Order: sequence, then structure tokens, then C-alpha cells
Amino acid sequence: MTLDFIEILKVIFLGIVEGITEWLPISSTGHMLLVDEFIMLNMSGAFKEMFFILIQLGAILAVVVMFWNKMFPFQFKDQSQPLIKKDTFSLWFKVAVACVPSAIMGILFDDFLEAHLQTPIVISIMLIFYGVLFIIIENWNKKRVATTTALVDISYKTALMIGAFQVLSLIPGTSRSGATIIGALLIGVSRVAAAEFTFFLAVPTMLGASAYKLLKFGFDFTSTELLTLVIGMVVAFIVSVFVIKFLMSYIKKHDFQVFGWYRIALGILVVLITVVR
Repeated sequence: MTLDFIEILKVIFLGIVEGITEWLPISSTGHMLLVDEFIMLNMSGAFKEMFFILIQLGAILAVVVMFWNKMFPFQFKDQSQPLIKKDTFSLWFKVAVACVPSAIMGILFDDFLEAHLQTPIVISIMLIFYGVLFIIIENWNKKRVATTTALVDISYKTALMIGAFQVLSLIPGTSRSGATIIGALLIGVSRVAAAEFTFFLAVPTMLGASAYKLLKFGFDFTSTELLTLVIGMVVAFIVSVFVIKFLMSYIKKHDFQVFGWYRIALGILVVLITVVR
């Protein structure tokens, strides 16, 4: 099978959707599944299942590139400073702790979730439910002062609690970043620190999920499938760079309520379309 012009446009569009939705708390997997319901990528079900996960590697690479100075735990340029950046190493250990709950639950229930919950109705319910939560929590937060305002101040206990919230994102339509940000806000982490920790947490989480899906699918790609993956990841990378810059600038002056309203509106739209169809 060759990748014709229409299929290339579909892959580019999916890459754009992934790049936008991976970092905004509106559910990348939910959007990808919904988009595929309407544009129908002409690939096998097994490949699409793997593609929707592996395309996220492009988005993850964007975070690594943009936050390299914060993420890389070694110091080579300034000889007067210690070689190892202890705060960065400590932060990665906290990220590792936060990954444990979703890693365990993902391995145990991956097949069940794929078989029963990847439906427009489930996605729409999750979009609406967490949209309402965002609005409620942000209104409640107006009366509170964050107890953890910087990334380095996140404790192991806080990291584990945020990781527990990430388990919720295994249900399509929830949003990995949305679940972790909601959890972080509830336990007193500032918006900026919550977003940055979400970026860190995304790296091992999505690398692990991608490796797991790749092993399930195998490495026997056709040239068309390989080209599809490359195009999708490149587009997701480019779009993610702009989206991450926008998000970090936006949350310094605004809360997440607008994303809550968007989720509600999209969820209702999906329900109406599903009923009509």
C-alpha cells in the first residue's frame, strides 16, 4: 500500500492534533480517536493503535529540546560548578516515583481499556466530567495560596500523589496533562510548577508507553507505515514547540477554566454527533 496525497494530509492533520492536545489539558488520545472516527486513516487497527501512541514521541522530543537545561542533570560548561546538578537528579527520582502507579495500572489493564473504553461516548463523558472539574477547582483555587510554587520544591510525597492522579488518564478523554495538573492544583502546587512537572513526567511515561506498544506491534513495518510514523512525529514535534511556549506564557496570567469550557463544549458536540450518526 502506498501513502497517497490524501493519506499524507490525514497524517499531517493527526500530527497537528497531537502537537496541540498533548500539552493542553484537553486529552490528546481522546482527540486522536475522535478525529480518526471521521477521517479514517487507511491503516490496520493494530497499526493505528500503535501509531496513536508513538506519534507522541515527536511531542516528547519538543519538551526535551525546550527544557534541556532543566532536564539534563550534568553541568559541563561551567567548571566552577559541580558536575552533577543534584536538584535535577533529585527531580528525576521524584518523576520516577510518580511514574509507578500508571505503569502498574497500564500494564495490568491496557487490553481491557482498549477493548471497552475507546468509544466516542466514553471520551465525551470524560471530556465533560473533567471540564467541569477544572472550572470547579479553579474557582476554589482563587481563595487559596499555593504551598508549592517551584518545581524543585515538589516533594516525593507530592510527586507520588500527582502520579496517582495520572492513572486516571488511562481512560480515553481524560487527558494525561489534565489529570496531573488537576491533581497538582488540588494538593497545593502552583500552575507553573504543575505544568513543568507534567512536562517532566511526560518523558518517561510516554517513552514507556511507546516502547510497550512497539513491542506488542513488533518491528516489522512496511515502508508506508514507517513513513506515516515519521511524518506524524515530525509534525507533532514542530507544533508542540509552539504550543508549549503558548501554554507557559498563558498560565502565568490565566487559569485553566477556558480549557474546562472547551472540554464541555466538545464533549456535548461529540454526544450530539454520535446520536445523530
